[in-house]
Amino acid sequence: MLQTATEQPKKGAVSNLLHGPFLWIAPLVIVLLITFVYPAFEVIRYSFTDASLTGKDYSYTFSSYLDIFSDKQVYQTLWTTFVFVFFSVVGQTVLGLAIALAIVKGEELKLRGTVFVRVVTLLAWAIPGVIIGVIWKIFLNESESGILTSLLHSIGINNVTFLTAGGSALVCTIIANIWRGTAQSMILSYSGLKTISKDIMEAADIDGATSWQRLIHVTIPSIMSVISINVILNIIMTFNTFDMIMSLTSGGPGNSTEVLALTAYNQIFVKMNLGSGSAYATILLLINGLMAAFYFWFLRRSGDNTN
Repeated sequence: MLQTATEQPKKGAVSNLLHGPFLWIAPLVIVLLITFVYPAFEVIRYSFTDASLTGKDYSYTFSSYLDIFSDKQVYQTLWTTFVFVFFSVVGQTVLGLAIALAIVKGEELKLRGTVFVRVVTLLAWAIPGVIIGVIWKIFLNESESGILTSLLHSIGINNVTFLTAGGSALVCTIIANIWRGTAQSMILSYSGLKTISKDIMEAADIDGATSWQRLIHVTIPSIMSVISINVILNIIMTFNTFDMIMSLTSGGPGNSTEVLALTAYNQIFVKMNLGSGSAYATILLLINGLMAAFYFWFLRRSGDNTN
């Protein structure tokens, strides 16, 4: 009797587990294990080897990480990645907020074309990164067939370099990425602006605040949590940008536009160095994990402050 009594709660718990949410989330868990967890584990494992794509034999070693931190080119790549991420995020955030402010003001004045502006801004977000790189490469082509080059030649400006010089190539890559990522910033900023109480804005008008003062002291503080989330998401997305740079510059000229994600790709699929490429990918995974953890911490902190 005692054994039967103790077995019944266990059977009940198992039954509740099988008929509860476990069965619903089990397929998702299996897919995540197969498509994400296992490949990530293999990348981390290979990062501690000297494996190559051209051979099957390998041994476990720390040489990949030692080579990374002793290579001066790595620090140049990290600096390029930092410059690319910093100016891209600043440009996306500022331009997205400016477009959102213009749309909200247009809606207040009941101007035509606000929906058109939103659609045009979202087009860049809908286009795949590879296609964006190809579009900008055609636009910045330095031959006579290049759109911008032909326009500059028509007004007497010649010998302009876009993608063939290191500094200008990085600037052009940043501009292309700003154009690509502004849509997300606009959407988040627009949603934040629509939550601002009209009473607050009317009180600022009564106090005699100018448009600039309302923006600095009322609008931006009111949506600061939205702006902060927007910045964090932009950093994560920009830090992982690969497809657009690959089709636009392939990291060139030289290594002037090579970011960390592109370095990992080149190590594995160009130099066939699986161990070194996996080490770069592991570092990239670690940085992304830290940024994601900070993002969720910030969301929880914002929720606690709201409550």
